[in-house]
Amino acid sequence: MFFVASAPLDAAGHVNVSPKGLDTLRILGCTTLAYLDLTGSGVETVAHVRENGRIVLMFCAFQGPPRILRLHGRGHVVEPGSAEFGDLAALFPTYLSTRSIVVVELSRVAESCGYGVPLMKYEGERSQLQAWARNKGPEGLAEYRKANNRVSLDGLPGVG
Repeated sequence: MFFVASAPLDAAGHVNVSPKGLDTLRILGCTTLAYLDLTGSGVETVAHVRENGRIVLMFCAFQGPPRILRLHGRGHVVEPGSAEFGDLAALFPTYLSTRSIVVVELSRVAESCGYGVPLMKYEGERSQLQAWARNKGPEGLAEYRKANNRVSLDGLPGVG
């Protein structure tokens, strides 16, 4: 599990933090990583990255030594149909709900204590997202993205 944070340029805009899970993260090189952006109720991260590129990923140790890792960088969004998408998508499992891949070039790696992070035990992945996507099917997911992911809360372009 990791968290992704982003913000629009507009100071009155909404800062966003999204939890990410499943098998959706890949290290592509010394300073490059990518993660699958799965269909969800909002499209804030994609919209913010498209607008200004700023993004940070945060990892917390919920077991073992108390550590936090933050990966700061500039991202770009790769959507299905683009020249880059096929090669990147081949690195990940297939998820019906995949709407894009976010590629991040790292500019800063920071580690800090995680003394305030609770100890938690991993019990497994939740099945609801994949079941929801299967129930919607490809056409239903496309309709959902058109209805819910075209623009961010601040009116920035999303997907769909």
